[in-house]
Amino acid sequence: MKHPIKISQAEWEVMTVAWKKSPVAASEIVGQLAPKNNWHPRTIRTLLARLVGKRALRAARDGKRYLYEPKVTMEECVQHESRSFLERVFGGAPASMLINLVKHAELRPEEIQQLKRILSEKEK
Repeated sequence: MKHPIKISQAEWEVMTVAWKKSPVAASEIVGQLAPKNNWHPRTIRTLLARLVGKRALRAARDGKRYLYEPKVTMEECVQHESRSFLERVFGGAPASMLINLVKHAELRPEEIQQLKRILSEKEK
């Protein structure tokens, strides 16, 4: 992502619906998020407008409604959020973060094997 887009937690929820169901009407996003989060439909429409303004979503007129499509991938946003978290919480030190996560995570045997394989490849 050339210019990372910073999105709030609430905007992230809107983007998640858009990533799963693109293109998606505003009414469908409202229908999913309003009851789940106890949000007013106007709040969700404001979030949609913000995301269009941030160039995270594109809005296209479809008759009387708008359809929304992501302009950024979930992977790009996850990558940006991960880097941001790493910098804020661990001072940019990936090893510290990984050690902390592995120490406190419940891992299945196959996940442990996958981690060993990845670390072994890193040594080469």
